[in-house]
Amino acid sequence: MEEKRKKHYSSKHKILLVGEGDFSFSLCLAKAFGSASNMVATSLDSKGTLTRKYSRALNNLNELENLGCTILHEVDAHTMSKHVFLKDKLFDRIVFNFPHAGFLYREHDSLQIELHKGLVEGFMKSSGDMVSEYGEIHVTHKTAYPFSEWKIAKIAEEVGLRLVNEVGFYLWEYEGYINKKGSDMYCDNTFPVGECSTFKFMKKNPPTPQQGYI
Repeated sequence: MEEKRKKHYSSKHKILLVGEGDFSFSLCLAKAFGSASNMVATSLDSKGTLTRKYSRALNNLNELENLGCTILHEVDAHTMSKHVFLKDKLFDRIVFNFPHAGFLYREHDSLQIELHKGLVEGFMKSSGDMVSEYGEIHVTHKTAYPFSEWKIAKIAEEVGLRLVNEVGFYLWEYEGYINKKGSDMYCDNTFPVGECSTFKFMKKNPPTPQQGYI
């Protein structure tokens, strides 16, 4: 099958998507590829909770299933490397867009920032066990204060990963993707992303890439 690409992603990549909201980002990639057979899309919420929270979730899930996507619910970013379906698999791309630990405090509060940092650390630790030798872990994240205080590159360094690139993220490049708040009574609302980037991480010391690696 002919390779198709969408920004940083290829139809040949084995892609794991973590913490999907209404699954519109997964569906954007699947439509661009014409198939989702190499994709695993996950949510922390149960399917029932998703369909109550997000008006388009059920439609998006049905479309993904028709395109061959593997969909898993109730997957915790901290423990996903031990998930019964995921524990023996490796991925070329592991993607977490706009990780958020929930609205317990105001965003600039140090306690809220620590909760966010804990979520990112847990995700990166699990991802380090699941990413292929030359694969990448992508975190799309706001870069202005107070989100810059999460220091995600420093967290990655501490868990054995290295930042290899930072690329500006623009919603218009992902047709159909609608970012969602995900928590509180306005969970189905979108939010302004402002200045944000996709941070790309790899294992610190992978072997020399083999010819033809994508």
